[in-house]
Amino acid sequence: MTAFEAFQKISNGGGDDFSKAILICEQKGDYCLVGGLAVNCYVEPVYTLDADLVVHSTQLLDIKELFKQHGFKIEEYPYSLNVQAAESDLRIQFTKDDRYQGFISRAQIKEVLGVKVKVASLDDLIQGKTWAWSDPNRRLSKRQKDQAGQKNFRKDANQICHGGDSSPSITSRSQSSECFCHSLR
Repeated sequence: MTAFEAFQKISNGGGDDFSKAILICEQKGDYCLVGGLAVNCYVEPVYTLDADLVVHSTQLLDIKELFKQHGFKIEEYPYSLNVQAAESDLRIQFTKDDRYQGFISRAQIKEVLGVKVKVASLDDLIQGKTWAWSDPNRRLSKRQKDQAGQKNFRKDANQICHGGDSSPSITSRSQSSECFCHSLR
């Protein structure tokens, strides 16, 4: 069973919805994946039913309309635009936080659930987790999840940079020869 097939099954069709979301984003311009699915490109995979995306803020209204045309349920919040297909468990969330806009230009093409996707760089993902974790207005349970994600980064970054595990599954995730694990301290 492929990663796509497994995700499709556990998310009630979320794999197809993820593919549609990426097509819609590509239709409207630049974007990048952030959050758990993006993190899984660099470190040991974690389970998530969220697809967190960044698009140019000027495109968010158009993206919202395209998802509406494709039958997705739309919920808008001060910090995010959330879309979800009727039967799917996948939650697609677009951040409205302008600090993430720069991530788009540094994104790298990676395969996520069988789809070629623009994924935020590892350094940018670390920065995003740091912002989320340190936000006092963020729900405590979410901050704790972000802090756990930082620990996962720290462990795997040390393995990538310092040879704690030289298996191809770990070392191939890092595209940079620069040691990024020191930025996690």
